[in-house]
Amino acid sequence: MIGEILGDVHGQDATRLRYEVQQLLGKKAGRRTLLARDLQTQELVVIKLLSFGGDFEWDSLKLFEREAEILKSLSHPLIPHYLNYFEVNLPNIKGFALVQTYIPAQSLEQYLQTGRTFTEAEVKQIAKALLEILVYLHGLYPPVIHRDIKPSNILLGDRSGNSIGQIYLVDFGSVQTVLATESGTRTVVGTYGYMPQEQFGGRTVAASDLYSLGATLIYLVTGTYPADLPQKDFRIQFQQVANLSPNFTNWLKWMVEPSLERRLSSATEAIAALEKPQQTNSPALIVGKPDGSKIQLTKNGNSLEIIVPPTGFDSSIVLTGLFAIVWNSFILFWTIGALSAPFPVNIPFALFSLPFWGAGFFMVYKFLFHLFGRICLRLNPEQITLTWELFAWKFYRPRASPRKSITKLVYIPKHFTKDSEGTRIAVPAQLDIWVGVKKYQLGGISGAIKSEAELEWLANELSDWLGLPITNQIRN
Repeated sequence: MIGEILGDVHGQDATRLRYEVQQLLGKKAGRRTLLARDLQTQELVVIKLLSFGGDFEWDSLKLFEREAEILKSLSHPLIPHYLNYFEVNLPNIKGFALVQTYIPAQSLEQYLQTGRTFTEAEVKQIAKALLEILVYLHGLYPPVIHRDIKPSNILLGDRSGNSIGQIYLVDFGSVQTVLATESGTRTVVGTYGYMPQEQFGGRTVAASDLYSLGATLIYLVTGTYPADLPQKDFRIQFQQVANLSPNFTNWLKWMVEPSLERRLSSATEAIAALEKPQQTNSPALIVGKPDGSKIQLTKNGNSLEIIVPPTGFDSSIVLTGLFAIVWNSFILFWTIGALSAPFPVNIPFALFSLPFWGAGFFMVYKFLFHLFGRICLRLNPEQITLTWELFAWKFYRPRASPRKSITKLVYIPKHFTKDSEGTRIAVPAQLDIWVGVKKYQLGGISGAIKSEAELEWLANELSDWLGLPITNQIRN
């Protein structure tokens, strides 16, 4: 087709044959992307050509027409502009053509194929630029979802000063609006390796573009196609082959979280998390199990179990045991004396002792739990449970919850606060797993784990297994 002139054959303008084909940019089943010169303006343009043939599908025409309509409605300097749309009726090709502005830049895929590598700082610049484009697209009504973000659809202009260069998002051939998703039939489009799970089911939301962007960035930092990287519970395992800071690693893991409920939900939220990492100014967490720790951790692909053994005998529990003996002895004598009174006068006195018996039994329970009890955190594909177990008794704190509802992993380092009198007191480290409005707590004032090193180790283990970033909070 090189040298052929295309145009609107049904138009009334004598200059309707106006686009001289210069180069074939890309070709796949039923589609061609051409570089052409507009003979009226002498500017280069891109023509996307959909041709009828043996492999033609009506879904392709619907997507093609949708791309034209949506491009016509978009106005953003980093997105190609709509120029024209017409029918092609040549002896060798019949179909439709979409004309859009030409951007003189190479794709990220082309850069990678020539051996270029990107630093973490450059990848962050690319991420922020694309997220700002997504803020625009997702903020439209109805929101526009690209559905095919990948290195070949992202163009990078020439470097300018300290900037990596201008970033452009192109190829809206898979684009979809939320209203189109809700009201029409669903067509699965996208590129394997860059598509989130929900997109395979024909469902796309704004967070679907975030997943594709995250997978694209992982390709930039590893040089390996996301589909070729190992996976665990549908999570891309890229940490071992990418030399990244912990903050950026956690942010990428958050972007490509398979679960919609746990993934970053909007481009605005993703920018905020990228610019202000949740672990900033926080101490680096210990990865390995601390020497001397008696905590048992067992995990595989489907389950994880943490068992905190009894604290054992120490001086701190002696006072509790002695006080429990004195307290319960006094309540026993009181109850015997009350029951010795004439009936029915003895009934109120006996009932009055019940709350004191409750306090006494709690002290005995605390003493025995210190010696023989254990705490168990268990996770499996269905649920999460945290139990305090003493002999045959098992107490849930709180009740079991669905694992899919886990939303956040929060680590609070040891810190200091002031009481009502202004006295500075130390607060031990704490690790919280949030499931909806429920909090499963390890450590803290009421927790059995007092060691900050052990809590940091468990935080990393849970973060890796759940695929959740660690949110660090330092309270003053």
